[in-house]
Amino acid sequence: MDVTALLMAGGRGTRLNILGEKPLLEIGGKPMIQRVLEALRDATKVKDIVVVVSRYTPQTAAFAQKQGLKVFQALGKGFCLDANYAIRRLRLDKVLTICADLPLITGEFIDKVITFYEQCKKPALTVAIPQEVYAKYGLSFDYVFNVNGRSLIPIGVNVVDGKRIEERYLDEEILLIDDVKVAVNVNTLQDMRIAEEWLHSGGLLTHPRRVRDN
Repeated sequence: MDVTALLMAGGRGTRLNILGEKPLLEIGGKPMIQRVLEALRDATKVKDIVVVVSRYTPQTAAFAQKQGLKVFQALGKGFCLDANYAIRRLRLDKVLTICADLPLITGEFIDKVITFYEQCKKPALTVAIPQEVYAKYGLSFDYVFNVNGRSLIPIGVNVVDGKRIEERYLDEEILLIDDVKVAVNVNTLQDMRIAEEWLHSGGLLTHPRRVRDN
């Protein structure tokens, strides 16, 4: 199955309160978007990459273009709306959507997600993690949904059949994971510090603790 990855990099990142663009924020000496790009390039099941930007991220667009990547200008209306807009306009088939603020994601994990999607035989897949895991590590989140009495957080990785994107309802599978490391979305300064700590520890951080602001 050929999968196109839409790397979503059009957000403003207002909660980080930084001067630059969020996707270009350095984590462990590299821009976040670079780390996600490396994971996508390592994934054997990703055949093409399109960086989705907006009017809020012109420097990110220039960064991607310098690397010879395809860049698509979306409307800057948020992850879901911009992803749907790109899928429709580009007439994509099987699509992986992934946030540019997942600096600890790996190619191996992306391949596992796509393999699960192939096996589940449903047109849509959302990757989620239990809310209590996020709380345990002091990580921020934007959205919570309930499945069978459990509160889950979407991590910003999804797979969808683009040919069915116009349908009002798509049967969706939930891939529930417990590896919080790959699910670290950098939305706040605390998230950034947790990601840095994981990188510096070589992924061996076993005792969660809340990182305090100075």
